Amino acid sequence: MSAPEIPVALLAKEVPIEVPSASSVPAPSPGLIQRMLESNPYFTAGFGLMGLGVALATGRQLLTRGSTFMYRQMLVDLEIPSKDKSYLWFLDWMARESVALQNPIPSGSGIKSRILRLRNLYTSSHHLSVQTTYKQHDNGSVSTNFSLVPGPGKHILRYNGAYIQVNRERSSRLMDLTSGTPFETITLTTLYRDREVFRELLHEANSMAVRLQEGKTVIYTSWGPEWRPFGQPRRKRSLESVILDEGVGERILNDVKDFLHSGSWYYDRGIPYRRGYLLFGPPGSGKSSFIQALAGELDYNICILNLSEQNLTDDRLNHLMNHIPERSILLLEDIDAAFNKREQTDDSGYKLSGVTFSGLLNALDGVASSEERLIFMTTNHPELLDPALIRPGRVDVRELIDNATAYQIKRMFLRFYEGSEDECERFIAAVKDLNVPISTAQLQGLFVYNKAAPERAIEMVPLLKS
Repeated sequence: MSAPEIPVALLAKEVPIEVPSASSVPAPSPGLIQRMLESNPYFTAGFGLMGLGVALATGRQLLTRGSTFMYRQMLVDLEIPSKDKSYLWFLDWMARESVALQNPIPSGSGIKSRILRLRNLYTSSHHLSVQTTYKQHDNGSVSTNFSLVPGPGKHILRYNGAYIQVNRERSSRLMDLTSGTPFETITLTTLYRDREVFRELLHEANSMAVRLQEGKTVIYTSWGPEWRPFGQPRRKRSLESVILDEGVGERILNDVKDFLHSGSWYYDRGIPYRRGYLLFGPPGSGKSSFIQALAGELDYNICILNLSEQNLTDDRLNHLMNHIPERSILLLEDIDAAFNKREQTDDSGYKLSGVTFSGLLNALDGVASSEERLIFMTTNHPELLDPALIRPGRVDVRELIDNATAYQIKRMFLRFYEGSEDECERFIAAVKDLNVPISTAQLQGLFVYNKAAPERAIEMVPLLKS
């Protein structure tokens, strides 16, 4: 059965379709949109949280900027790293002041000054560290002092009317490889208007450190790439206490003084301003003692450089010799024990040292060697030294410090037993009869053992032969 046919006229006829225009569609009213948004709880909560977050972020940013601005305008910081010299000065100053606060107030006329001191310095610390110091008295006794200083953390200090926050920080990552201790930093914070108190505090700490070293000789030893004091400062030793042979000590002293006053003469002629001395002789003849007494006479300190140190290399040796503390004598003891001719010896572990003979020569008189330097070397066996080590420019003055002569024996005896002229002659005769070399160290040991008994010292002369 076939489908019914559709007339062609109907197919060709266009049927109009009406499409509504945009202007004809009614727009929703604003009230309707507001009601729709308000009726949606998810949208309302999200919009509120977003607004709260924006407000908090803006407030936090304003607070941070405001606090930073106020901090920069009102506060000032002073950072003291542990590598700086003032770090130890500050800790020692804090230790001394803490001892003053911990001691009881004495009765009598000193109360007023002590109260003023307490008003001037006030500390508030809840985390303390202890510093233990020993002091040897003239009678041989030793006293121990324990000083409490601020440990790692924040503390409050009042100095000269200004409040200072002390923040001692200890690094957990950076370590001093030579000492195995972590690096530390002390940060002092106070009001900007009180910034000058930092300078006053550091000057007081420095003055206290200088007072502690007045009349004393500081011994320095190498600590990694730097010099550090070794133990407590030593009381200066007088030149009269070290009795060398006639004219020896005077020649060395006069030569050193002439060198110290001839800087412009060296510079005008283009000569490196440094001078080296070699004191050689048997053990116990007074070489090291004379150098210590010479440092006391010149008001110099002593830097002892140990060439057998295991971590010492040519570069570090050169660095140390170029950074000697001011007004210091560089001392290389027993230089023959480090190098026999040009080879390192096995004595005292010198084979473990990384210093080469050429490195030592370059440090003494190379292109990168320092100037304004006073260096002393000592040896018991000068014949073992390479000529290159003791040539002029590296060693300018050589002096034999030998065993005791009759001149030395007489001066030493009368120094210990004043007015004992007759006993002195008998003692000298007894020593000559031994016909063996006697060192000044042996004589001093004998005199110390018989402090007030010259007769007994004469009787014990035969024991010097053993």
